Amino acid sequence: MSASLLRRGLELLQEPGQGEAPPGLQRDGPRAAGAARRRKGAPQPRRNKATVKGRVVKSAIEEYHKKQPVNHLAANLKYMLKGRIVANKAVTEQVLAQNRGRKSKDQPPKKEVKKKPEGTVFTEEDFRKFEREYFGRP
Repeated sequence: MSASLLRRGLELLQEPGQGEAPPGLQRDGPRAAGAARRRKGAPQPRRNKATVKGRVVKSAIEEYHKKQPVNHLAANLKYMLKGRIVANKAVTEQVLAQNRGRKSKDQPPKKEVKKKPEGTVFTEEDFRKFEREYFGRP
C-alpha cells in the first residue's frame, strides 16, 4: 500500500479535527502541486476520440473476418478444369529436356524395358510323355 492510501485510511478512522496538521506543517512544493493537479483532472470524463467527425467505429468481428485467409480452392479448380487443352507429349518432353541441367543428378533415371516372363515351350502332355519314356512308368 502506498503512504497516501494509508494516510487516508487513518484519517477516516480518526475523529474529525483530531488528525489535521497545522497549516505551517502541511506539505507544499512540487509534489503537492502535482498531486493536486492529478486529482483535479481525474474526475472529468474524457471525450471519445473514436467519435471524431467522419470517423467510423470498426467492429472487431469484421476486422477478424477480413484478416482470415480465404479459400480459393473451388474457384481454382473450376478454372483449371475449364480448359481441357493438353500439350503434345513430344513438346512437353522437349521443354523438360531444355530445362534439365547437364549434371547426372539432374538427369531422369533411365527407363528399363521390362522383360516378359518366358513361358515354357513344353506342355503338361509333353512332361507326362517324357516321364513315361525316361522312367518307364505307364
